[in-house]
Amino acid sequence: MRREREERPVEPGAAIKLGVKAPEAAAQAQWGLLLVIFMRVLAALWICQGLAEWALVLVPEKSVLEALPAAMAAAVIFFAIANLVAAVGLWLATPWGGALWLFAASAQIFIAIAIKNSISMVWVGIDVALILVYFVLTFNAGRSSGQYAD
Repeated sequence: MRREREERPVEPGAAIKLGVKAPEAAAQAQWGLLLVIFMRVLAALWICQGLAEWALVLVPEKSVLEALPAAMAAAVIFFAIANLVAAVGLWLATPWGGALWLFAASAQIFIAIAIKNSISMVWVGIDVALILVYFVLTFNAGRSSGQYAD
């Protein structure tokens, strides 16, 4: 025996949405999936950046930190830690991962502007573009789930 499920109105703030129609669920899943894929690609990129920073610290026979000015040495250590932690959060698609990544990317932009010849301006452009894509995907994923009102 199969019972027909009655359609109930969906509450906008409900944690569990019963009776969501298929097209609405598909749009919600599409933006959410795109956001997760984007975050995983970012995680891979940020793992590479973090490992490159650690290579500057650990690989050379003579410490690079002694040769660099104090501000640059501090930036190397900061990004070696922050990039890897942000990459883990991005890979897990957690809100704190996105927030930490935004902080690390913003810090890269700030340091590139504040300390000349520290970080390539190409990376600044890449960071700005990635931040914009992240905001667009996050907004659309939230809007399709009903988190943001039109």
